[in-house]
Amino acid sequence: MKTSLLSALAIALSLSGSVSAQTPAKPAVTIEPGAYAVDPYHTQVTFAVSHMGFTEFRGRLGNASGTLQLDAEHPADSSFEVTVPTDSVNTPVDKLTEELKGDQWLDAKANPQITFKAKSVTVTGPQTAKVTGDLTLHGVTKPLTLEAKLNGGGINPLDKKFTVGFELAGKVKRSDFGVKTYLPLISDEVDLTISAAFEKQG
Repeated sequence: MKTSLLSALAIALSLSGSVSAQTPAKPAVTIEPGAYAVDPYHTQVTFAVSHMGFTEFRGRLGNASGTLQLDAEHPADSSFEVTVPTDSVNTPVDKLTEELKGDQWLDAKANPQITFKAKSVTVTGPQTAKVTGDLTLHGVTKPLTLEAKLNGGGINPLDKKFTVGFELAGKVKRSDFGVKTYLPLISDEVDLTISAAFEKQG
């Protein structure tokens, strides 16, 4: 569909212009400010809905693109945007996957992209923040606030690029975006999670 999305962004970059992410076996890592791009191979959006109250049914979207601009001194001025192709939607059931792409659901042909664009960041802890922005889904744009968590950052040992990772989560009411098929048998409320990795550019 976040995600993300959208990020804890400068999360605690407001703390002396940097963020420290601790792991038991490693020293603190400084999250570097600057321009980042989405790592499409390690970024995905997942969603879950209640199926008649019997099960939580889950799916995902991939092939993400987007950018992140971390402002160390002014976290609220940081910018973030993540886009996923609508036709990347995927579930464990092939028939359902194709149905979700159709005009009764996400209508991928008419609405080829789903985008979350952050507009403000409110730091809530050393590694957490609330990220408010605009979600564009099914051709409709609505405000959305996501809870963001900084997973960590450091040099990727494979491609040698400085990488930061965020997890963003929130709830979306699909009817607000004109997706009303099978309401209320399939829940109106959708749990949305954006797991986003960004690689520093330059």
